[in-house]
Amino acid sequence: MEMVRWIAGHLVDHPDEVTVSVVRGEPAKTPITVLELRVHPEDMGQVIGKQGRVAKAIRTVLKAASGRAGREVRLEIVE
Repeated sequence: MEMVRWIAGHLVDHPDEVTVSVVRGEPAKTPITVLELRVHPEDMGQVIGKQGRVAKAIRTVLKAASGRAGREVRLEIVE
């Protein structure tokens, strides 16, 4: 969670308004943790990037980090 906040905070113009909240879900097989990333409306494009490339890169890093911990974590960028 702190990693996502740190990455997003360095991408945006309003780092004080970056928040990451944890929403937990329990599907049948494995527990999934869902992280919701919220940023200032003007910074939304910087976090998503062209054709979603920045968002995809953040999700890739998050997946690698959570895989080492044996958990499944998903990132949702919320307006």
